[in-house]
Amino acid sequence: MIDRQIGRLNDLNINRNHSLYLHYNFYHKELFKALQSYAKGNLLDIGCGNKPYKQFIEGRVKSYLGCDIIQSDNNAVDLICSANKIPLNDDLFETIISTQTIEHVEDPHGLISEAYRLLKNNGYLIISGPMYWPLHEEPYDFFRFTKYGFQHMLEQAGFKVTSVCASGGKWALAGQALLHAIYPTIYNIRGIKGKIIKFIARIFRVIKLINILFEYMDNRVTDHSNTMNYVVIAQKIN
Repeated sequence: MIDRQIGRLNDLNINRNHSLYLHYNFYHKELFKALQSYAKGNLLDIGCGNKPYKQFIEGRVKSYLGCDIIQSDNNAVDLICSANKIPLNDDLFETIISTQTIEHVEDPHGLISEAYRLLKNNGYLIISGPMYWPLHEEPYDFFRFTKYGFQHMLEQAGFKVTSVCASGGKWALAGQALLHAIYPTIYNIRGIKGKIIKFIARIFRVIKLINILFEYMDNRVTDHSNTMNYVVIAQKIN
């Protein structure tokens, strides 16, 4: 068992005043499209955390089982285990999802192979992971992935890759990187100077303005050679 605190997503209502709006806005668009199209039957969520997508998923599937390496703060994890060694029989699930987990697994190939084992033939894996993101959940942050990296790992395990979708492009990434620089800087300044800077930031709604501007630019300039994240759909075909 790993003794550590893990930051987990709880609230999906993230508006333009939030410093992570750009990330979740573009990521959730692609993730929800994938879930809407492919989530069915018995579903396993590898690295489920607090099961933030439970309400969106449950009405679409027959059953929803979540596993993770530790229990979440709201006790949502059904099965505590490693992502590479899940104590379940082969060919149990029509759908497996793993969202923003694979970068924290020491052996990402093992996670993908385990998903392949647990899926029924013609079942689908929906998996996501970052190409850009600051270090987080340290020291358990091991990898970043390009679309070709995802494709290679999945095909090597026997999957047929159906789609690889970027979560936003270069402008969304630039805006999120800017907020990653600004937000902690502003809120870590102490004393009178810090209070003044925070007051100015709130008055001029700096975070909201950055989110609006970079969302606008990203929606008008399509360039996914730089992106924050990928949502990948792959099918098990024997």
